[in-house]
Amino acid sequence: MNIAKIMIPKISTVFLYEKDTIRQGLERFMVHGYTAVPVLNDQEQYIGSVTEGDFLRHLLACQTTDLKVQEGYRLGSIVRRDFCPALQIDADSEQVVTAMLNQNFVPIVDGRNALCGILTRKRLIEFLAQARDKKE
Repeated sequence: MNIAKIMIPKISTVFLYEKDTIRQGLERFMVHGYTAVPVLNDQEQYIGSVTEGDFLRHLLACQTTDLKVQEGYRLGSIVRRDFCPALQIDADSEQVVTAMLNQNFVPIVDGRNALCGILTRKRLIEFLAQARDKKE
């Protein structure tokens, strides 16, 4: 399976940086409506993902939803580095399917761990359906 052909490339992917503020992250979530987004460091390397739940836990912990206050917090403080593990761009079909059983999207990285894009469950299902239709 050639992941590069079916993934959503980085240029079309919504992602955040660990140095972004909580406010910036909240605003991106509100605009795009996603429930989880990849987070990168300054070297464009994938370090983990942040979810709606991560934002909610943070807001409860700091006991304010004031967006001005949220400018004082960085996403790096709430990103979950163990959530939504990435796959290498040359991962095999079995690795992809196994990851998709547990995740709605899988970040795809290169040998430097730089984000290349994401593979969504929907894109994988569409690809597999097209492959099946071609065989029939």
